[in-house]
Amino acid sequence: MNHQGKFFPIRAARLQADCRSMQHPIKSNFMTMNIQRQIILLCSLCAGLNLLAADKPSLDSHLEPLRPLLDKTWKGAFKDSTPDKPTVDVMRWERALNGNAVRVVHSINNGNYGGETIIRWDEKQQVVTYHYFTTAGFMTIGTMTFKDGKVISRELVTGSANGVTEVRGTSEKQSDGTFHVKTEHLKNGEWLPGHEVTYQEDPTASVVFK
Repeated sequence: MNHQGKFFPIRAARLQADCRSMQHPIKSNFMTMNIQRQIILLCSLCAGLNLLAADKPSLDSHLEPLRPLLDKTWKGAFKDSTPDKPTVDVMRWERALNGNAVRVVHSINNGNYGGETIIRWDEKQQVVTYHYFTTAGFMTIGTMTFKDGKVISRELVTGSANGVTEVRGTSEKQSDGTFHVKTEHLKNGEWLPGHEVTYQEDPTASVVFK
């Protein structure tokens, strides 16, 4: 018994040492697994961001404020529209020219009047410009600026437009998701109320040309 008792502390010490020596690879493996998990998580995050970037078509940076309107069809009644004499506008906003421009087509009352607009960045003038062509035969050339979430436009009219020579307007996508447009017309040297429309997104609506 004395002989066995003499070696028991030695065996116990060796057992403790063996356990300590086994803890190092376990701890190391645990740390390695954590690092691997972090790397996998980071790679997954990067892959997700890349997919999101791939799903987001390129657009000239100067036109980015218009992106919330793109790939949507909007429908709205003019403020002075009545059930007896409705005036309803439908417009479609799209990315164009590989993202170097935005195209807008619209029609009023199923094609009684309509137009098409091309919006782009003018490098020489350092401003967002647009050309608007209409079924009524006149056209306009204008500029856009963006301030406080609003689109501020001003355009010169070329051709017969019932005496209107210039148009200015303010557009804004509102918190409820609607898109509000209000304009004024310059006629005989006087600014007069133009049209005012609150549009709602309507995927079932269509722009019609006759």
